[in-house]
Amino acid sequence: MSSQTPARWRTFVQTETGSAALLLAAVVVALLWANVDAHSYEAVWGATFTIGFDTYHLALPLHEWINAGLMSLFFFVVGLEARREFDMGDLRDRRWVLLCVVAGLGSMVVPAAIYVAINAGHDTVHGWGTAMSTDTAFALGILAVFGRRLPAALRAFMLSISVVDDLVALVVIAVFYSKGIHVPALLVAFGGLLAIEVLRLAGIRKGSYCALLSLLVWIALYEAGVDPVVTGLAVGALVVAYPAPRSDLERASRLFRSFREQPTPELQRDAVKGLAAAISPNERLEQKFLPWVSYGIVPLFALANAGIELSGAKLADAFTSPVTLGIVVGCAAGKLIGIVGSMAGARLLTAGRLRPNVGWGSVTVGGAVAGAAFTVSLLIAAIAFEGEELEQARIGILTSLLVAFALTWLVAGAIALLPEDLRARALLGTSETQVDLAVPVDPQHDRVRGPADAAVTVVEYGDYECPYCGQAEQVVRELLGADSDVRYVWRHLPLPDVHPDAELAAEAAEAAARQGKFWEMHDLLLTHQDALTGRDLLNYARELGLDVAHFRDDIERERGARRIAEDVDSADLSGVSGTPTFFINGLRHQGAYDIEALTRAVEQARQRTLATRTGGREPRG
Repeated sequence: MSSQTPARWRTFVQTETGSAALLLAAVVVALLWANVDAHSYEAVWGATFTIGFDTYHLALPLHEWINAGLMSLFFFVVGLEARREFDMGDLRDRRWVLLCVVAGLGSMVVPAAIYVAINAGHDTVHGWGTAMSTDTAFALGILAVFGRRLPAALRAFMLSISVVDDLVALVVIAVFYSKGIHVPALLVAFGGLLAIEVLRLAGIRKGSYCALLSLLVWIALYEAGVDPVVTGLAVGALVVAYPAPRSDLERASRLFRSFREQPTPELQRDAVKGLAAAISPNERLEQKFLPWVSYGIVPLFALANAGIELSGAKLADAFTSPVTLGIVVGCAAGKLIGIVGSMAGARLLTAGRLRPNVGWGSVTVGGAVAGAAFTVSLLIAAIAFEGEELEQARIGILTSLLVAFALTWLVAGAIALLPEDLRARALLGTSETQVDLAVPVDPQHDRVRGPADAAVTVVEYGDYECPYCGQAEQVVRELLGADSDVRYVWRHLPLPDVHPDAELAAEAAEAAARQGKFWEMHDLLLTHQDALTGRDLLNYARELGLDVAHFRDDIERERGARRIAEDVDSADLSGVSGTPTFFINGLRHQGAYDIEALTRAVEQARQRTLATRTGGREPRG
């Protein structure tokens, strides 16, 4: 099976964007409910629930349990994503970390400054935090509407900015929107976080221990006067992410094979544990919590917070109030100016060493999309305002969603009108992208199919016995047949723990290569994956007209073993642990490998190459 990192990233994006529709539905239901029966709306969310016993209990309104309790899980998922990006994603490039921090701060400081300017002289000026934060689900949902008109890298760009956005927003809540700090309780919270980190360093993976410590941190922060949603982000950021190591995958295969041979409860338990241990805790936890957060907690939060009584008079008052205007103008203009301006300033001040990995058109689209405020803004508004001011803030936050969509449509539409080469530069840029392929393609050494001067190079790490590689082969042939500007490279990655004939098949391909028939043998092996025994391989050699005696001798002496080992080593250096894994112009392909997905990825790689050739490459940092 292929590596899980690209698939997990794709799942995260799909779930976030898919939940935007449910989130929007929750907003509509809340508005209808509040305007049809405002009394029942307030009564339901204002009902008090108590947890505990005797003198040790906590009594909060249902609205507060959702905002401070369940939303901690939302920020826990955000923390997991932040840590995975830092360990395995775009944030591995620390220059990109710095640039995301700069852009994230710019996208928050400028909106807050605009809000303060509009509210100067009013007692509502303290609500500047409501204009600062971008809602990830709605932002990715807006990008999904425009689909192929925008590059996939823009989604990763927005996720990176959102990570910084959410982190800073939580700090703002903790510092500026929390009541008087009770230091002893705060020290207990820090102690709980330290204990979680100690458990991680000690290799103790008991989820129950971490859950109890997280609950302790939540209660301690609440008692300290700090909004306890900070707990989720802090704990999530402590959970490490890493690719599945080959040794763990091989161990999991052995355990599963033992269970297959002798299906006892003990071996079943060992197999389940082995499979779980092969995946990083970060990915396991996100897989467990993300659907609940995206499809349950966040829509429930919207239902509890978006209910506003609307009338002509209230809307008129809102759109003439500094609160609503500060939020709408701050989110729309402030985010756009903050992101584009901060990234342009960083590039100028560092002489190009810090620059976006997408084009400036994409950066502008990102600034427009970032104006979509919701979850964190509603959270801050509920803390900063009451009564009529709170309703005005909510109207401003909901309006920001409409304005963000309109601005994104305008910017994306303008870019679509540009000539192809200018559009490619605007969307993809001309800077060098981070390369995931550790060992570059060497036409003198690698097995290459296609023109040497092709604009796009597709590298596949494959296993001749892997059924997924067989499925992918049909896609690759279709891709090569339809496009003369693509070259294809095959690198061996036999997985003998699950495919016992894979190494022998790889030896056969290399033996055929010694007689100038590598690709002919390659095609036969992938066509007949269920027949890769020694006798089958000799039959294929006869079918291709090879010198069978030399072919047999090459296999028996393992003359191709060194080359196969080099391919396997290069896979390890690139973090590849499964097959098929694709790299397109050095970047790891994220997601499916059907013809539609690969064609789209190849086209984007071609556009980036076109932009680089026509615009000239910027100097490397």
